[in-house]
Amino acid sequence: MNDQEKFIRDELVFQLMRGNAHSPFEAIVEDFPIAHINDKFPNGVYTFWHLLEHIRRTQADILDFCINPNYKEIEWPNDYWPARDEKATKKDWDHTIEQFLEDRETFKKVTLDPKVDIYKKIAGGSGQTVFREVFVVADHNAYHLGEFSIMRQTLKTWGKNHE
Repeated sequence: MNDQEKFIRDELVFQLMRGNAHSPFEAIVEDFPIAHINDKFPNGVYTFWHLLEHIRRTQADILDFCINPNYKEIEWPNDYWPARDEKATKKDWDHTIEQFLEDRETFKKVTLDPKVDIYKKIAGGSGQTVFREVFVVADHNAYHLGEFSIMRQTLKTWGKNHE
């Protein structure tokens, strides 16, 4: 792998893991009060957990699309969101976070793997590449993590030490 290719892959991973314009996932969910995981924001239709679970499901689906030659498309929006009346337990919350982090780490490994041609069209797709899909995931995650942060601010679920 030449220096330019390494730079590109490292930048993709940086955007996936942290980005320049938003807080990382870990900081946004840190110290979240479990008593509020099923709270909806004013005039909202989904809860904190619904939103995190949506981020997780979307990332998992795109990862599967990138690495599974037998990928089966899932149904929008039903398979990307929990049911509106579904309530999460602490176990569900923890699972969502753990699985998100695990899938993101797999995406990182795929992106950094020199054996993966990140510019090659994904089999079964319509022209997508791993390069493009990493950007889609990073963008989608950043958008909704910003939303999650605003929900926390609105519903006063940030801790005392949050800036």
